[in-house]
Amino acid sequence: MKIGELSRRSGVSVRMLRYYESEGLLAPQRTKAGYRDYGVAEEETVRRIRMLGAAGLTLQTIQRLLPCVRNDHLDFKPCNELRRILAQQVGLIDERIDSLSQSRKMLAGFLSSVNQ
Repeated sequence: MKIGELSRRSGVSVRMLRYYESEGLLAPQRTKAGYRDYGVAEEETVRRIRMLGAAGLTLQTIQRLLPCVRNDHLDFKPCNELRRILAQQVGLIDERIDSLSQSRKMLAGFLSSVNQ
């Protein structure tokens, strides 16, 4: 399929698909005329990238994890760095949760003082 079709099917812009390719996340075949030719494997890769991104992972982290992902349920095959990467990402999410919790407490305090 051409890049426009993959974009339509995946919900990812053509520009972002080209970026994924430039970052080494996608490697489509090329037609004799030089057009990108995406298959089912690339479509699945894009879905995995989106799932990992929705989990809050950066593209750099996704790039390191992607070879370990086996299916759309985020099952992993053993990878050398997998445990370390996931632990690091969980820690970053915990930090964001703590920061948001502190911000919430502060705003709730402001709201409480304004409502009195």
